[in-house]
Amino acid sequence: MPVALKEHPSRRFLLKAGLGIGAAAITGLRPSFAASDPIKLGGNEVSVFSDGNLSLPMNFLLPQQNPEEIEALFKPHGLPTDTASPDCNITLLRQDDRLVLFDAGAGANFQPSAGELLSGLEEAGIDPSDVTDVIFTHAHPDHLWGILDDFDDVLYSEATLWVPQAEWDYWRADDTLAKTPEARKSFVVGAQARFEAIEDQVQMVTPGMEVVPGVEAVDTSGHTPGHTSYMIHGDGESVLVVGDAITNSVISFEKPDWVSGSDQDPQKGIQTRKALLDRLATDQTQVIGFHLPDMGIGRVERTGSAYKFVAG
Repeated sequence: MPVALKEHPSRRFLLKAGLGIGAAAITGLRPSFAASDPIKLGGNEVSVFSDGNLSLPMNFLLPQQNPEEIEALFKPHGLPTDTASPDCNITLLRQDDRLVLFDAGAGANFQPSAGELLSGLEEAGIDPSDVTDVIFTHAHPDHLWGILDDFDDVLYSEATLWVPQAEWDYWRADDTLAKTPEARKSFVVGAQARFEAIEDQVQMVTPGMEVVPGVEAVDTSGHTPGHTSYMIHGDGESVLVVGDAITNSVISFEKPDWVSGSDQDPQKGIQTRKALLDRLATDQTQVIGFHLPDMGIGRVERTGSAYKFVAG
């Protein structure tokens, strides 16, 4: 039977209503309730919700490129060469008896321009308790930290929370914090705190498994040790929820062999990215990229020895 949407408001909604103010009012940001048109895959319906965007310095994204190379890449697109403001796109899968989120967004404690997912879900009439499954690509803050609400309780209290086994093992390891550069230690502390909070609801994901009916786990490690993408199948069609294996509509496609500062294993990230782009361009499988524009929905096309992202 179809998922029933509950009429009671979430605690976060009540908190905002009681205070008469939200994060957007404090920061002066305009909240985005953007949601894509649904993609039909047989009996499945896939849509994308905005969690806002990030602001990242270009020298973080491209630590090995000089200013001339960066300008030559971005100037033809009319894009800034000092910072990037990637979108954050959360995929929602509707099945007859399931509402499945892919990642939980950033929540309120990462960047002020992100963390808008819950407002978008509420606009769509979806309460967090309606969500039956949350499937994680990896444990970086903009994908994981939104799993807790304003009270530091698990936001999706009725859901099974699916975490790649290699991600779980890496972030919870005793030596991960000590081995992590100072600038990213907060990522480890944040991941460990949230994994501890959700432990009772977690099931493990391994590459190749069917996580929920019609959803296949694909090993795309490199960005993080256990980064996993998910192929959603239905009625002979498929769409790949790519996560952060492909992160930028210019850099990742035109210069897939450039080192990305966001990848924990840069060389494996390059290997994974190039193989994935080749496969997607060959198969013409539709993709949803967490940080790609136009709600992240599009296809990969070849252009000479490189690629381009074609939205839609």
